[in-house]
Amino acid sequence: MIRGSRVGFRARHEDDIPILQDELYGDVVTTSRATGGPWRPITPGAKDAPFVVDDTEQSLAAFSVVELDGGTLVGTANLWGIDNHNRSAHLGLGLRPAARGKGYGTDIVATLCHYGFVVRGLRRLQIETLSDNAAMLRSAERNGFVREGVLRSAAWVMGEYLDGVMLGLLAKEWKPDMQG
Repeated sequence: MIRGSRVGFRARHEDDIPILQDELYGDVVTTSRATGGPWRPITPGAKDAPFVVDDTEQSLAAFSVVELDGGTLVGTANLWGIDNHNRSAHLGLGLRPAARGKGYGTDIVATLCHYGFVVRGLRRLQIETLSDNAAMLRSAERNGFVREGVLRSAAWVMGEYLDGVMLGLLAKEWKPDMQG
């Protein structure tokens, strides 16, 4: 398990999948804002369900996130688009509704930075989020991410186009104790 200050990252367990599919994927608005594609129904137990992890996929490191105190599943974290040649990756997270607004996002971003920079030896991490996602922007900036650009009207979400924000952090800029 990879440990942050409040959360731990572990492999996805089979019993995590129905919870995540129901609470994260089942929320049409949140899924539409997070995935960059249209929501569609997925049959419970489907082999291609969004939270089923393909351990052979080398460009993705997907984790279930649990509280260190008690082990409660709070959400997901991942590095995706891992590029070993350019030593870069994108990061993302999803929190169960009951875990939102409790400061977990900042710790998850910090823990993903540790995994990306220390464990994987990456040089650059990147976040793309919607411009109105104040929680993700705050979590990223508390960990040293810098806004690098606005992607105007880049995302079609629930009947309207929204701006995206791109943030980046280089390993040489990262300060492990920065969050706060």
